[in-house]
Amino acid sequence: MENQWRIAPYDPAWRHLFSELGMKLRGALGEAAVRIDHVGSTSIPGMDAKPIIDVQVSVAALQDVARYQDKMESVGFVHREDNPDLTKKYFREVPGTRRTHIHVRQAGSWSEQLTLLFRDYLREHPQDCPKNFMLVNGKRTCLIFFHAVKYMS
Repeated sequence: MENQWRIAPYDPAWRHLFSELGMKLRGALGEAAVRIDHVGSTSIPGMDAKPIIDVQVSVAALQDVARYQDKMESVGFVHREDNPDLTKKYFREVPGTRRTHIHVRQAGSWSEQLTLLFRDYLREHPQDCPKNFMLVNGKRTCLIFFHAVKYMS
């Protein structure tokens, strides 16, 4: 199992890992997913990041967990009912598989849109990343976790 807390150099394979995962999720979820997006640090080309793929699945009705939970579990993700963030439902990989975070959010909600806007902004303005950085092995590394509360203060 990989060290989830290490910062890894940007890896173009992250995009391909998301693409494969996105197709697997689309096949399982069908129309239950309004959209499926690669979010988080690994979605920003050229940026060093924790090597954990974050996926945002947008659904029409967040509280209708029965519509998507079994489908998510059928492709290897477990619903984490202990998630305190009420703006999303959170799924994780089954033990022994690659670390992956699935954030299910209400389509059109503030939290869904903020996550996408923040990702898109950093893709277009990578020079703004140093506002949230630390030095790792002498190299500036942007720390992006996509939790709105952390970026609102």
